Amino acid sequence: MKLHERMRELRKERKETQVQVAQSIGITDRQYQRFEAGEQKPGFENLCALADHFGVSLDYLAGRMDER
Repeated sequence: MKLHERMRELRKERKETQVQVAQSIGITDRQYQRFEAGEQKPGFENLCALADHFGVSLDYLAGRMDER
């Protein structure tokens, strides 16, 4: 699974909107939309913030492993 697919899956599991996730990690909603659409890749700080927000490891978020 690709990063943007994993982000969408995790967000939907938590029943959050893109705006809610973006606000939580301190970015604009448009920037988050680009991440989730696969148009742009998040930098390291945003990756860490996303992993913390969703409560998963960076490897799981990036799709490198299936175990949370």
